[in-house]
Amino acid sequence: MSNTKRTAPSPSGLPRQRPLLPVPTPAPPRWTIWFLPVGIVLALILVLHPGTKAPPTRALSYTAFVNEVTANKVTTATIASTGSVTGTLRGGEAYTSQIPTALNDTALPPLLRAHKVQVTGTVPSNSSLSSVLNFLLPMALIFAVFIWIGRKSRKQLGGGIGGIMGIGKSKAKVYDEERPTTRFADIAGYEGSKAEVMEVIDFLKRPDRYAAAGAVGPKGVLMVGPPGTGKTHLARAVAGEAGVPFFALSGSSFVEMFVGVGASRVRDLFADARKRSPSIIFIDEIDAIGGRRGPGGFGSNDEREQTLNQLLSEMDGFEPGAAVVVMAATNRAEILDAALLRPGRFDRTVEIPLPNRTERTAILAIHSKTKQLGQHVDLDAVSRGTPGFSGADLANLVNEAAINAVRARRSVISAADFDAARDRLLIGRRDTSNALLPEEKHAVAVHEAGHALVALLSEHADPVAKVTILPRGAALGVTEQLPISERHLYPASYLTDTLAVRLGGRAAEILVLGEPSTGASNDLAGATDLATRMVREWGFSTEVGPIGYGPEGPSRDNPFAGRPYAEETQRVIDTEVARLLREAEAQATAVLHAHLDMLGRVVELLLERETVDGADLAAIKGMPARTVGTEGALAPQAAAMAAAKPGNGTKPSQPGGKPGHPVATNPAGPQVRSRP
Repeated sequence: MSNTKRTAPSPSGLPRQRPLLPVPTPAPPRWTIWFLPVGIVLALILVLHPGTKAPPTRALSYTAFVNEVTANKVTTATIASTGSVTGTLRGGEAYTSQIPTALNDTALPPLLRAHKVQVTGTVPSNSSLSSVLNFLLPMALIFAVFIWIGRKSRKQLGGGIGGIMGIGKSKAKVYDEERPTTRFADIAGYEGSKAEVMEVIDFLKRPDRYAAAGAVGPKGVLMVGPPGTGKTHLARAVAGEAGVPFFALSGSSFVEMFVGVGASRVRDLFADARKRSPSIIFIDEIDAIGGRRGPGGFGSNDEREQTLNQLLSEMDGFEPGAAVVVMAATNRAEILDAALLRPGRFDRTVEIPLPNRTERTAILAIHSKTKQLGQHVDLDAVSRGTPGFSGADLANLVNEAAINAVRARRSVISAADFDAARDRLLIGRRDTSNALLPEEKHAVAVHEAGHALVALLSEHADPVAKVTILPRGAALGVTEQLPISERHLYPASYLTDTLAVRLGGRAAEILVLGEPSTGASNDLAGATDLATRMVREWGFSTEVGPIGYGPEGPSRDNPFAGRPYAEETQRVIDTEVARLLREAEAQATAVLHAHLDMLGRVVELLLERETVDGADLAAIKGMPARTVGTEGALAPQAAAMAAAKPGNGTKPSQPGGKPGHPVATNPAGPQVRSRP
């Protein structure tokens, strides 16, 4: 699935505006950052008064003061009505003293006059403005600095809303007046998924129709699909078609280190949505908070479970008449809590599968609108060669093709650019510095020729698209197969031939070179995994019987789980897996032994050209090449053709796979010869 930039004019002739994001809160002026340091400096200046400090003074008792006057050492004396005396001595030193007023000494004034002391009298003021300012101004500055720091911290913790407790406010982005302009017409394919959500739009536009019939509109819609299929774009299209406020946020934005924050944000989110109803709440990656709740104790998460409990309460307790719909997206629906999926909360589950061939062509066309394509570029052919690609993968493919054209100093994208981009994404970058020795190159050619020839001569195997012995990424050689049509079911005959194809490279090494090599490690790992699933999960063994065991090992519900069967059953499974692999190797060896001359010609052709396509192999065999046919009537939930399970540092050739259903993995995939 993909979306396109709407640049075409609207029916009214005016250009359609691009979607606008919510207006961010303006940042404060840069000069405000100086408030704190300037305030601290002023407070220190006013408190300490460094420029108005008096010189050091000498404290004299009354007797000492009289003696100093008698000795002609006192120059001035300022006497207050309270008897305090200040002044200076002959040397300029300041002094202080206190006259005992209770003595009523009448001899002091004549003594001062006799020794020529300049006497001054003062009356203390009842209110000194300077004293008040000296006390209040520093305190006011200190309080102002603390208030400013507090406001800054509240903005950082709570987004500028609601003080320090604003940390519990919702972090959802609200699109109200500037609503999303995305429409269903901007999304290629997925007609079935679009039809699923049309009733949501109808409920938001005309809730009175449902109320008149006594019906309740859907409260929740859960979109499930692999990554990159466009679940978020579909939610935006719903909001754009309905024309209602759209609250968008991620599931991880509910969870913080503080206990109770997630539940508070859920309450705040739903309160805002009810005020603006009808509205849509979209929670992306809801599995971050909606996972199954554990039994408590080990492995439990109280904060996440509190958030989930609050979400369950809000979804099942809407105010009467509040037209609020919750939409959520996840690619891990299997881990969600059962209480979240029940009717009344998420009433609908909309599958967003990987696109089929027709949908891939439409998606490629959307992403290629702004690109210059060459005359020989066939987007339908490109889509046939990209089974299992999501909308995001296809967008990346088109971008890589454009980058490849830029490397060649061209602005027009050719078909070769798409082929190079596809190989770059699936196999890896062409490693020109990894030069093989002549004997190694011959061994790689023998190995890949064995894969290709067994696939060519097996009745139920997928046709070979390309064989190369050029090192790419972690692979020294690749045999690439593409299905004739996108499969939904895999019969036992197809899987048996797939095992033979995977072991064809090893069989060719033994026949031609006389011994196997470490290059077959990835083939053996993939074949063993496929054979194990055939026996353990799909019931393809008569010894084990029609029994399907799930994947073994720890799970989310039970982190201590082991094998779901006994040791004797495991012994039987191992025996049957080994039998299937031996039979597949014997089948591949028999096919190659019967066509040794053809194997030699394929090896020579690979050493000569280094890359051979399926038509060249068919010409060697003397039969018309099998081409990729039409898909026929594919269900909307088309299963993806996924790659062989990567191992030993190799890269898969076909990404994807049907989410939650490992059986949909393409057992064939490319055969990759990895480094020893």
